[in-house]
Amino acid sequence: MSGNSKEKVSLNLHDLPRDPGLRTVISKLDHNIQDEVWRAYLQMGPFQPQSHDFPTRLLGEKSRRFVRSWFDNYLDWLEYSIVKEATFCLYCYVFREENGSQGAGPCFTGEGFRNWKKKEMLRQHVGGVNSAHNIARRRCESLMNQKAHGVLTLFNCCLAFRGNNESQSSDNRGNFFELLQFLADHNEEIKGVIFNNAPANLQMTSPDIQKQIVSVCSAETSRAIIKEIGDSLFSIMIDESRDISTKEQMAIVLRYVDKRGHMVERFIGIEHVIDTKAISLKASLDTVFARHGLSMSSMRGQGYDGATYYIHCFAHQLQLALVSVAKKHQEVNDLFSLVAKVINIVAALSKRYEILKEKHAIAVIEALKTGELKSGQGMNQEITLKRSGYTRWSSHYGTLISIITMFSSIIDVLEIIANDASNSEQRFEANSTLKFMQTFDFVFTLYLMKNILGFANELSQALQRKDQYIVNSMKLVSICKLGLQRMREHGWNSLLSQVSSFCEKHFISVPVMENIAQEITNMHHYRIDLFCAILDMQLQELNSRFNEVNTELLLCLDCLCPKDSFAAFNKEKLLRLAQLYPKDFSQVDLMALDTQLDVYIMDMQSSVEFSELNGISDLAQKMVETNKHKVFSLVYLLVTLALLLPVATATVERVFSTMNYVKNRLRSRMGDEWLIT
Repeated sequence: MSGNSKEKVSLNLHDLPRDPGLRTVISKLDHNIQDEVWRAYLQMGPFQPQSHDFPTRLLGEKSRRFVRSWFDNYLDWLEYSIVKEATFCLYCYVFREENGSQGAGPCFTGEGFRNWKKKEMLRQHVGGVNSAHNIARRRCESLMNQKAHGVLTLFNCCLAFRGNNESQSSDNRGNFFELLQFLADHNEEIKGVIFNNAPANLQMTSPDIQKQIVSVCSAETSRAIIKEIGDSLFSIMIDESRDISTKEQMAIVLRYVDKRGHMVERFIGIEHVIDTKAISLKASLDTVFARHGLSMSSMRGQGYDGATYYIHCFAHQLQLALVSVAKKHQEVNDLFSLVAKVINIVAALSKRYEILKEKHAIAVIEALKTGELKSGQGMNQEITLKRSGYTRWSSHYGTLISIITMFSSIIDVLEIIANDASNSEQRFEANSTLKFMQTFDFVFTLYLMKNILGFANELSQALQRKDQYIVNSMKLVSICKLGLQRMREHGWNSLLSQVSSFCEKHFISVPVMENIAQEITNMHHYRIDLFCAILDMQLQELNSRFNEVNTELLLCLDCLCPKDSFAAFNKEKLLRLAQLYPKDFSQVDLMALDTQLDVYIMDMQSSVEFSELNGISDLAQKMVETNKHKVFSLVYLLVTLALLLPVATATVERVFSTMNYVKNRLRSRMGDEWLIT
């Protein structure tokens, strides 16, 4: 597409150029298709050619090039154009706030950024909370969270569906009536059959009718999803959580491969359950299957919150899992409860937060003067008190680091609040928090969880690399287990030394570990009841998630990876993978697959169109495009089964995030009939 005139023709979204250097400015497209283009690019994600041989450029006296690891640092927005040999920002391409404060100017949207000498420009581009980049990011997130019809759009915008006064004389009859009026004002056919133009008993505007319309929208949407699945195999992902009215709700997401070879995830409903026992969840699931006409015989995987997930879950939710397991220990649960309280108290008001930053800046200057901190480029930069999130795997580690780093400054702010706050409740909160933070128990648990999550943090970053092979990933899993085991066996003295040193620095009393007068010594309490017990819980969780069966399955799956001209291909392991699915591969099929795999690998390695694929998902789509899925039907079945594995994505988490908008404290009495959608 070129020229200044807006495109008036229909657009095939699958033909959109991936390389940011070849894209048309979205504002030049017809406004009727702009929304589709926005969504298409956000769904595809940033263009990050990991295997590209990035060229060097002479900058100053040195030759420099784009560093591949930058993709990992800015996973959600950084793009690289092979055509222009420059980087771009996906968020700013889709939604750029022209008047926003932008650290690096428009270089990430125009001709692109290519000054590889100044890596800090990437961080400057992100900027602060109200930078153009972050405004664009929030708009992109809002766009992707919007639903297909107006009812849920109202909910997501926190607008009331019904009005307090729905009479004709009311200035605001509620959004349902307002939308009907809008349609009537813009469509004569609709105007002729609604409101006063319809019979009094057929105006379809009563509260019950409104709920029925919502149900019909839900039923039609669900029917379209079930029709798309057809007779295909699928897996389910389930998560459960309490809503604001303390009802236990179960969100259900279907995962399947469509006719084009795309892996698809579709939310099909929220079910109210009596409790979260397995028998109750199964009964509700049976009801859902019966309602939608789904067959259990077509299901090839189940993923539940807290159940055994696979490698992608480990990459994205390792720390969340370790935190969740550790919270079963009372002391750790108390730690994270107190940390959340600290952040709420200290960072609740901008005035308090400014005091915290000032106090920390003074502390850094003093530490530099005494030689406790060293100065240098990129060192001692301003840090913030990070708030942990339920779906961001690295946030808990960052929160603990910021608490340790800013400890003295946090104590100062709490003391100010405890002495000066006008509200007695605030003074009490600050005082009680202050007392508990200045105890050996708090510091000990803080450092213990920091060390555990710190180890997992390094592993999680490695596993999040898009070019990470499963074989390498499983090796990293083993390293994580070994590291935690070594920490349990040999890490006690080091931890105790860290904690004691920190306590002495901040004038916190350190208990005597061995006291003959005590029936149960402090050493036993801290080393056995806390240190060993918490580490044992972590190791048990990892062993449960990655047992021998899971490991064998993952290693077999890796042999399907098309990267580097199918370098990971292993016929024997793929045959073993097929044997793990006896319902799909009979003995006759296994013999046919043996021969088919020989022909398949020769065809794949000699075909140009299959030479630059990166993942199993790419392989499935390319096989459908070239009709190879019909030629190698048994191999394609293996590929489909691999894509159906219930990995933990953000889909089910996003369901409950959305429900918190729909059913909040103002709508706590909302019935389940409104949650069907």
